[in-house]
Amino acid sequence: MAGKSHRMRIKKGDTVMLISGRSQRNGGDRRKTGKVIAVYPETQRVLVEGINRIKKHTKVGTSGRGAKTGGIITQEAAVHISNVQLVDPDTKKPTRVGMRTETVERDGRTRTVRVRVARRSGKDL
Repeated sequence: MAGKSHRMRIKKGDTVMLISGRSQRNGGDRRKTGKVIAVYPETQRVLVEGINRIKKHTKVGTSGRGAKTGGIITQEAAVHISNVQLVDPDTKKPTRVGMRTETVERDGRTRTVRVRVARRSGKDL
């Protein structure tokens, strides 16, 4: 049973780096970067392209046209959000994510907008 879901600082489409786990020298994925495919706030996990690849054994069957389906497929498994860090678009190094509020005037009305900011460089994300 997962606890209350929190606000996720990482969103779908972000480029993230795996910051924990086995190093690449030992067959792991640490320090590898990839694009976020999906975010699961209820379990605090993210699915990252090319990271944490597992072999899944699926039952062999036949499709409607007679082609074989199933066997052993390689796919990505979800990683906990604490094990990935957003990559700064400028320096290509991992950075923490901050928030900045701005007042934007649109159609004669002023609105406060929250903007994600890279803590390392201070640039907008």
